[in-house]
Amino acid sequence: MISFNFEFITNLQYRVKNLTDRVRAFESGEKYATMKSEFKSILSAKDREMKKLKDELASVRCKAATMSVKWQQVFEDVEKEHIKESQKKDRALKAMEERALSAERKLGETRELLKEKSKELYAVLTELDEEKGRTQKLTAQINRDYENSSKASSLSPNHKKIKNSREKTGKRPGGQPGHEHHPRKKQIPTEIVRIPAPDEYANNPNYQLTGEIIKKQLVNVRVVVDAVEYQTPEFRDLRTGQRVHADFPDGVNDDVNYGGSVKAFTFLLNNRHNVSIDNTRGFLSELTDGKLEISKGMINGLSKEFNEKTQEEQKKAFADILLSPVMNVDFTGSRVNGENKQVMVCATPEITLYFAREHKGHEGVKGTPLEVYQLTAVHDHDPTFLNYARWHQECLAHILRYLLDSMENEPHLSWNKDMRDLIREMIHHVNDLDEGEFVDSKKVKAFENKYQKILDKANEEYEYEPPTKYYREGFNLAKRMNENTENHLRFLHDKNVPATNNLAERELRKIKRKQKQVMAFRSFENLNYLCNCMSMIALLSNQGENLFKSASSIFERQIEAS
Repeated sequence: MISFNFEFITNLQYRVKNLTDRVRAFESGEKYATMKSEFKSILSAKDREMKKLKDELASVRCKAATMSVKWQQVFEDVEKEHIKESQKKDRALKAMEERALSAERKLGETRELLKEKSKELYAVLTELDEEKGRTQKLTAQINRDYENSSKASSLSPNHKKIKNSREKTGKRPGGQPGHEHHPRKKQIPTEIVRIPAPDEYANNPNYQLTGEIIKKQLVNVRVVVDAVEYQTPEFRDLRTGQRVHADFPDGVNDDVNYGGSVKAFTFLLNNRHNVSIDNTRGFLSELTDGKLEISKGMINGLSKEFNEKTQEEQKKAFADILLSPVMNVDFTGSRVNGENKQVMVCATPEITLYFAREHKGHEGVKGTPLEVYQLTAVHDHDPTFLNYARWHQECLAHILRYLLDSMENEPHLSWNKDMRDLIREMIHHVNDLDEGEFVDSKKVKAFENKYQKILDKANEEYEYEPPTKYYREGFNLAKRMNENTENHLRFLHDKNVPATNNLAERELRKIKRKQKQVMAFRSFENLNYLCNCMSMIALLSNQGENLFKSASSIFERQIEAS
């Protein structure tokens, strides 16, 4: 059973009444009229609003059109300006491209030109370096003299004065006050001339004799020809007709024979004092008022004669020199009939031996004392000598000259000056030692260390700036000194070993002076005879004997033996 409450019924009644009124209004038409009136009013308002909106829309469109036109014009202007700027940029870009292409072409041409110029410059610089090297080489050759090379001072024309290493004292030359007087040697008088006393002294009572006789000598030399003539009767055999006579003394074979004094005089004058054969003949003839006219052939044959008669002395000297603790050796050139030959010298302070040789090197050493020598040899940097003897000392006089040559041609280097100063210091230190005194071992070690440091500096300097192919003497010298350090410093360990080969050099000058006098020997045998004779002359001189008497006795010995 449905139950209805009062409120619900009431609300329902109001709704029904409202709906009824609304139906009644629609049925009567008033609602339509009202609705129509309202609709018209609303439509009118909407029309006005639409018109207003249309007007606004038209205005906006007009403005939009105007604005569009203006923007279009702006865009066109901007576009024109852009086109103009683009065209301008294109022209500029094209011009720049053309300039860039032109620049690239010019750059390429410039590069090619620069390449060609670089090649030319490189060629010029290379040629300049070559010319500098040749100039340095020629300058070094021109400037080489007796001070910086092995060249003799006599071969340097117009050379400067050779300085004396002694310090000037300011004293006048000659004997000094307080020194012992060295008078001229008085001779045994061959004639006495007595000078009477003047009357002003003898007959004057104011003067009295002291008992002293004042003696003064006038010494002259005269050559007297001493000719001994041997005579003996001659017999003829009546049966055979043969002629016979008594035997003459040995050596008296020809009608005229020359004794040992004549032979010694001409022999020494020609071979020791380097007087030519013609001048020797002429001088002897002048001394004897033309009595002695010796032939050239005889004078030329004296060397052979002297050589043959001194064979025993030569063999003994050969054996004795092998016992010397130090031996100086060297070679020098000689000319025989236009060909180059060699002379080797083996020298000690007591013995000097010369050997004529066809060549240098090992062939030249054969047959000399050096071939079998077993002690210390002093020589120059000829590598041949290093194959002989047990110890070696290279001549430091040569090294000093080579260092001076390096200093003159490589002034940018410092090792050469340092080494030259060190070598001179070492030589002076050894020379200042007393007889029998030796160099202190610590001092020797200090010298050797400094020597090696300087050679290390030389290696660094030549590594930083290598030598040119035109002048490598300094580099080669440093390399050789580095390899043969022991052979350069031997004199520090043995005071008997000289630092230089000056002894051999001095002895070879005698050969050079003779060579300069004769210009060229006629045969190798003559050169060999000369070497043997000069060996004996040096031996006799070192023994302190009267050379003329010794040579005379040797020639007389030959007369007795013949």
